[in-house]
Amino acid sequence: MPHPSSPSVDTLPRPGDRHAASSPGRVLTVVGVSGSPTTPSKTSVLVGEVAGAFAAGLGGRASLLELAPLLPELAAGPSRTDLGKNARLALEEVEAADLIVVGSPAYRATYTGLFKLFFDHIGQYALVDKPVVLTATGGSDRHALLVEHQMRPLFGFFQALTLPLGIFAQSSDLEGYRLSSADLRHRIDVSVRRTLPLISSQLGGDTGGRSRDFARPDAF
Repeated sequence: MPHPSSPSVDTLPRPGDRHAASSPGRVLTVVGVSGSPTTPSKTSVLVGEVAGAFAAGLGGRASLLELAPLLPELAAGPSRTDLGKNARLALEEVEAADLIVVGSPAYRATYTGLFKLFFDHIGQYALVDKPVVLTATGGSDRHALLVEHQMRPLFGFFQALTLPLGIFAQSSDLEGYRLSSADLRHRIDVSVRRTLPLISSQLGGDTGGRSRDFARPDAF
């Protein structure tokens, strides 16, 4: 269920060049990518909530891309030209986004094969310096290091700007496929508050004088 202060998460037309982020009338795009192979999905709920929160903070728009329906197209062949039209459009949407929120459930101590398959087709240099928010879900906190030990190195390969505060949620935080945990909501809010100055600086936007608050130990 979206946070009351968050914009709705919808399907966007293909975004323009992210380097035009500071142009008049330019709406920043936040694209959430859920690597869950199931629908409905608690991971999709988490990714949508986080994408909406960052879009609200940036004054942008959020969309949620669920990979489960794209599996047949993503598995159609080894090269990007072999993929179906919807899969290719999804890849282009992610590459053109200003900010990406990625998420996966924990499968065998790592992200899903579907998640990896999608990013196997992303251009090697398409995410250079692009801000990426890392999220994951699991049955217990034993899986929390998935964010740091598996997801962060993957986006390090792409030379993306992975934001410092990853967000992990247990299944119990998302009961009934809605965000039901005040603690999780707080972690999302802290992640947004502490990283907006960095994102705004990266995208050429106005930080509103908040840059001095970034990375302060007491900002947690």
